[in-house]
Amino acid sequence: MTTAFVFPGQGSQAVGMGKALAEAFPAARAVFDEVDAALGEKLTAVMWDGPADTLTLTENAQPALMAVSLAAMRVLQQEAGLDLARHAAFVAGHSLGEYSALAAAGALSVADTARLLRLRGRSMQAATPVGTGAMAALMGLDFEAAAAVAAEAAQGEVCAAANDNAPGQVVVSGHKAAVERACEIAKAKGASRAILLPVSAPFHCPLMAPAADAMAAALASVEVRVPVVPVVANVLAQPVTDPAEIRRRLVEQVTGTVRWRESVGFMAGQGVTRLVEVGAGKVLSGLAKRIVKEMSASSVGTPEDIAAFKASFSA
Repeated sequence: MTTAFVFPGQGSQAVGMGKALAEAFPAARAVFDEVDAALGEKLTAVMWDGPADTLTLTENAQPALMAVSLAAMRVLQQEAGLDLARHAAFVAGHSLGEYSALAAAGALSVADTARLLRLRGRSMQAATPVGTGAMAALMGLDFEAAAAVAAEAAQGEVCAAANDNAPGQVVVSGHKAAVERACEIAKAKGASRAILLPVSAPFHCPLMAPAADAMAAALASVEVRVPVVPVVANVLAQPVTDPAEIRRRLVEQVTGTVRWRESVGFMAGQGVTRLVEVGAGKVLSGLAKRIVKEMSASSVGTPEDIAAFKASFSA
């Protein structure tokens, strides 16, 4: 099997995530300690003890999800002998997960990634006043139809297709009134559902421009190395390896569409037959089967998952 490793984005967080990994494996514990040290605070206390609303804050959820992904990856490397350079065709991540993918592939250090994601979360939250933006999932429309709905709903405001997650699952983002209009237009055009999402800011749309500027400045001062395996960039649905281009695409990603459906389709077209989701939750492994029905998909985020991966990896 040709394998790609993928890393989840916001929405996959849950209180307690990563705790069993830290208790079972010193290698995982070391990653969590590294993230706490980089941030100068015990993010792990919020991750493992809550409260949930504090963990869900964008500035906490983003580095926390990365920490779980990198802890699980470190354990796979130590316990299962995983070597991305030899065993993976590509890595990719959904939104903030792209940073996890880059860190897993050695392009960014764990400490720099934690600090970048803390800044990214804060900058995205601060880009628009609370309550002025929104996001909504449009179910049952393909990407072109959803993008047309967003354009029709804008009416002088911002409304854009933010996430192309899977066939018939597109998220739009922008000014709250425009997103609400998009829900009504989508229903009239045959969407099976159109629901506002419980998010704190309108991610991946032009309203995030101040956050993109902040990330451009931060990324300019961080060392980015050539990854050991190509990283499929959200905004391209194509692989990138050049450090300058990695920086550029991460900045574009803040305001641009997460082209996840196309990214998975690209990897399948390159011969990938197995997707392994590393970190919290099972969102991406669930989407994979909707995007490419023949693709094998699994998730690794607990000690039990590590054991199952080891058994299949050595088989």
